[in-house]
Amino acid sequence: MHSPRLKAATQVCFQGCCPNPIAKGPLPEAEQPITKTSSTLAVCRHNFAATTASSLFPATNFTNHESIPSLQESFGQFIKAYPKYSDTAPVDQIRAREYGHLELSNHVSLDYIGVGLFSQSQVMSRYRSAISSPSSSDFPLFGISFKSVSLKSQLLHGGEGSELESAIKKRIMEFLNISQNDYAMVFTVNRSAAFKLVAESYPYQSSRKLLTVYDHESEALSSMISTSGKRGARFMAAEFKWPRLRIHSAKLRKMVVRKKKKKKQRGLFVFPLQSRMTGASYSYQWMTLAQEHGWHVLLDACALGPKDMDSFGLSLFSPDFLICSFYKVFGEDPTGFGCLFVKKSVVPMLEASAGAGIVSITAAKNDSSSCTTDTELEQMAKLDINEEAVKEGIAEKGNMECRCLDHVDSLGLTVISSRRRYLINWVVTAVTKLQHPNRLDSFPLVTIYGPRGKFDRAPALAFNICDWKGEMVEPALVQKLADRNHISLSNGMLHHIWYAEKGDEEKQKLFERSCRAKKRGGNDDHKINVVTAALTYLANFEDVYRLWAFIAQFLDADFVEKERWRYTALNQKTIEV
Repeated sequence: MHSPRLKAATQVCFQGCCPNPIAKGPLPEAEQPITKTSSTLAVCRHNFAATTASSLFPATNFTNHESIPSLQESFGQFIKAYPKYSDTAPVDQIRAREYGHLELSNHVSLDYIGVGLFSQSQVMSRYRSAISSPSSSDFPLFGISFKSVSLKSQLLHGGEGSELESAIKKRIMEFLNISQNDYAMVFTVNRSAAFKLVAESYPYQSSRKLLTVYDHESEALSSMISTSGKRGARFMAAEFKWPRLRIHSAKLRKMVVRKKKKKKQRGLFVFPLQSRMTGASYSYQWMTLAQEHGWHVLLDACALGPKDMDSFGLSLFSPDFLICSFYKVFGEDPTGFGCLFVKKSVVPMLEASAGAGIVSITAAKNDSSSCTTDTELEQMAKLDINEEAVKEGIAEKGNMECRCLDHVDSLGLTVISSRRRYLINWVVTAVTKLQHPNRLDSFPLVTIYGPRGKFDRAPALAFNICDWKGEMVEPALVQKLADRNHISLSNGMLHHIWYAEKGDEEKQKLFERSCRAKKRGGNDDHKINVVTAALTYLANFEDVYRLWAFIAQFLDADFVEKERWRYTALNQKTIEV
């Protein structure tokens, strides 16, 4: 029989147009729910993939950056392929009205993922209000102050905090559909601090193992692994099949499932629902399998998009820990904080820890980081925002106004997920159509790691660019050149990659290119340095088109050298590589 919990979750996911349905994922056949819902979703995925393949640049390759279609022509073809994109027009209206800086700055931000709290127009209106009335209570920014307290003590005895902190906490928990009856929450200075706090507090003496499912390196994960190792944890990691980086399910299942029935907890299973780097998405069933075999589960929700938690069915899976993060204003002020949620029934088992990284949310004072004129800067320097006045604003409203979260709630899951699905699949398809000219063999400009065109891929992309000789262009250089073209990208390291024997030749070629790009000897068979791009819900077609047009410039064999010369001429110094 299929688990009632899995069947219920399937319904939740499908009704919300979830990009990561419970029915998906390579798990034991006995655990695969067979429902009319999953069949309908399978048809939906198939039709989407077929439309993408047949409608976007059919039988077309581009070998010259000057030959790619214009923005207007490309958008016309895009709309023909995805006519329902027009249903997401409310996002464009919000972007124009609330995030004018995205248009005025002419800069495309594709270098971080997550959810903002405020809109840019909200921040500016509050600044102007504060300038005209220094006692204004409706002021949206905040600061943080560090607390010297252990995680367990904070969860048990920390209380609700100030009115401001309590209001922000309440708004975030409402946004994520997390019940205050089931979970306790602490603010952390960032995502890495939240991971380290769990590592410092988890009872590894009785539950020895740490099992992670990440296809890339991250500071947060490295900190957790290091701290856990010092406390006696035995570390294990999932592997990912080359080249699409799907989970090697047979190996992971072997690590998750215990051979004998034991009451003793096995350890901590750290699981993201999707990769923030490659865009690969994973089955919810891995959490269920882990829970059934005695693991505590930490859900990393940092890579989830806005409203994805609506389709998660938190009450059905009830992870023991959940980590996410929020920033202030997208495209302008990415600073913010991390959020660590701990199931209240788990709190008593935690061990005392140093607690470094726990913070309090405080009212902002003299914060002029977003002012646009010298006059405003001078006036803001004289302001001293009254914290008591801020509290009285909150008391009247009964909640904290986080306009970005309000916009996301008004748009809903279907609009947001559909828009990002259309955009990411278009740009993935577009970059695969770029081919080096004057080669007897068909040699693509871009190598993509992870899923290609796919209905349920996340809006993140990991790739490398190779020149006409087959040499990999160093990701850090691509990132710098993109920034000079007013596009913010990032770079990172893929790891724990598993290759089948038939992939040995391709594997060797890849690492030879990687080594030459890094200009160092030796290589690591399980790591690849890549360029990354991520789309937020505010991304539009022009953003992804400009990314494509930038990448296409590498079809010019002299592009990098021309950029070096241009930089030297303008700045009288050599570009740093």
